[in-house]
Amino acid sequence: MDEDCSPQYSQICNYEISTSNVPFAIDRNGNIRNTEKLSYDKQHQYEIKVTAYDCGQKHAAEEVTVIVDIKPVCKPGWQDWERRIEYNPGSGSVALFPNVRLETCDGPVSFIRTSIELQMNRVGKGCDRETYFDTSLKTVCGAIDLLPSPSASTNWTAGLPMDNSGMIFKFDGKQGVKIPDAIVPKNLTDQFTITMWMKHGPSPGLRAEKETILCNSDKTEMNRHHYALYVHNCRLVFLLRRDFDQADTFRPAEFHWKLDQICDKEWHYYIINIDFPLVTLYMDGATYEPYLVTNDWPIHPSHIAMQLTVGACWQGGEITKPKFAQYFRGSIAGLMLRPGKIESQKMISCLQACKEGLDINSLENLGQGVKYHFNPSQSALVMEGEDIDSINQALRRVSYINSQQIPSAGKRHLKVSSKVQCFGEDICITIPDIDAYVTVLQTNEPKITVTGMDHFARPASEFENSNGVILLPDIRIISTVTKMEKRLSKNLGKTNAPVMVEEVLHRLEFCDILVTGEELDITKECLELDINVLQGKYLKATNSTKGYSIYGSGTMQSYEDVLHQIRYRYWDSASIFGRKFKVKCSELNGRYTSNEFNLEVNILHNSNFMENVNHMVIQPEFMPSLQHPNTELSRHETRVSPGATAIVLVACVSILVIIVVLGILRLRAVHQQDFQDKESVKENEINWDDSALTITVNPMEKYETHETEEYESEGEDEEENDEEEDEEEEEESTSGESEESDDEEMESQVKAKQHNATRRGLLEWNHHTITY
Repeated sequence: MDEDCSPQYSQICNYEISTSNVPFAIDRNGNIRNTEKLSYDKQHQYEIKVTAYDCGQKHAAEEVTVIVDIKPVCKPGWQDWERRIEYNPGSGSVALFPNVRLETCDGPVSFIRTSIELQMNRVGKGCDRETYFDTSLKTVCGAIDLLPSPSASTNWTAGLPMDNSGMIFKFDGKQGVKIPDAIVPKNLTDQFTITMWMKHGPSPGLRAEKETILCNSDKTEMNRHHYALYVHNCRLVFLLRRDFDQADTFRPAEFHWKLDQICDKEWHYYIINIDFPLVTLYMDGATYEPYLVTNDWPIHPSHIAMQLTVGACWQGGEITKPKFAQYFRGSIAGLMLRPGKIESQKMISCLQACKEGLDINSLENLGQGVKYHFNPSQSALVMEGEDIDSINQALRRVSYINSQQIPSAGKRHLKVSSKVQCFGEDICITIPDIDAYVTVLQTNEPKITVTGMDHFARPASEFENSNGVILLPDIRIISTVTKMEKRLSKNLGKTNAPVMVEEVLHRLEFCDILVTGEELDITKECLELDINVLQGKYLKATNSTKGYSIYGSGTMQSYEDVLHQIRYRYWDSASIFGRKFKVKCSELNGRYTSNEFNLEVNILHNSNFMENVNHMVIQPEFMPSLQHPNTELSRHETRVSPGATAIVLVACVSILVIIVVLGILRLRAVHQQDFQDKESVKENEINWDDSALTITVNPMEKYETHETEEYESEGEDEEENDEEEDEEEEEESTSGESEESDDEEMESQVKAKQHNATRRGLLEWNHHTITY
């Protein structure tokens, strides 16, 4: 109220909102309305200032605060869930929706059915398998891999286009591969199983040709298909022609399935279980019976060999030149052929099992009246119940688990769909789907290291032995991961990352022991392994001229045990002095590989040139440095002298033999000297000049104190012979000069005899008085 109380100015004629940028307006009667659509999610409450004006346009002394609360619009659906769920490898089971609740807006709901689907239809990305297709299915499920990653022992897939992982093979209508006869199972009867991942799109053209996935046909002469799996006009067809001697009647031969998934350009997992005359298809865990079965006559028996192919069918007869036909267009991974019947749902789970999937924590507290069901791969879960609170509690316990130590990083999409029924009403509320995803974080990649002795030498006789030589007696395989623990530096204010190396246990998939250089000559050498070593380890081995390959999903310790037993034999070792090998291991289908461990092996040969002359000079015991080394290693090193060292030794020994023979002849000529003359000379010349006598002792040679007195005596005799040889050389020189004169010839001979006799007497000294 102001002082102006006249009828014209004493009344309030207008209101105004003084707060700017608010979605509200006020009329002259004081009614507030919104000027735009309000959202509870955007802002729950607004606070605005309002002032009043009288008819004279004088505003009030104070403003009034008005609070506007926005009420949420009730929308049926799931509330309080996060779109992105992070999963740290090794964290076990993580709840997907720990706070989720269903809002029904007081709708009369009588029944609810909720489906949770973890979309893992991308091969190698959405599903982490225990053994990545090729290894576990062979070792655990007993399947044979027809499309393995290329290696030294599995090279028939080397020419096929593939992705970076080495698991997915792409066919564009031009490729076909022959499976080696050694790989093709020989025990296929009326019961076997084909499994694969396949991505296929619509076939080009109005009348598309057959696209062969797998075909077993005549190798030559004829063009009969014994069994085959192919796609034709978005229909999956399995062909099985029995032999004539098995039944002389019309029998089921072709089994057809028509499914949209065959041509939707998405990855799907197929299991074709043959239990003739019944054939069942399992796709993504669901069972499908053939919609059409056609009969045919059996095949007449013949002795024609058969050829198994992938990606096309082999035409071996009835044409001018054998070739591939009916090419496949699409992508295939994990194509397996397993002899025998699938006896249970457990085997199907084995063939399709993932190491990641959905799980439920604490089934005991799941809630009363809630029913649930998992599919075989645990990628889908269905829950049903009548009580909303029980369904809420059950969904909060649904979790994601990945037990792989090194899972594939990336997104796994989640979809939660719900359907409800209401009491006695045809129209009920609709529950929107939940679209979320699990992000598997990148783990620290392991580093596989192969270590061991990288060089050794053995005598040739050991390589020629029937057992050969063990190549890798101390090989070690370890896997480590590098972890960084981030810490805040107080001084610098920056992040320091101390590096920590931690050893982890993983499963390997293969180890190759390959020869470096020329391939193995099977007529002279080989690598051998006792197959009994593989028993109980789920490992297999193949041998070729390039080396040995150990494969299968096994522990590092199992691989070490097998590698310790690899032996190398060379039964014609005279023509070789060494070999080089390399070892390389891998896991997760080649995703992680080890270092290349190089090994050099030397073959030692004995020096046989001494055998023909040693008996003329000295006995073997006079060569302690050659025959009695201090260590085993020095023995090996001493014998390795095939080159210049051998030539020098031969020359030295030959010269020594010639000198000794000449000395012996000279000694025999003067051996008859009278003993009295020798005594006389001995008295007169006892103080002989020793300037011509030189005693040389090798300071590097170890004096063998443990030898017997007989050995020492013989050694001293040898030294006497050496001194005599030196004197004899001087005698030859003196006598040569004397023989130039005929008059002095006799005199020289007499002096030479006296001199030799004197030397023989003087050289018989007591060796105990000599100081070395």
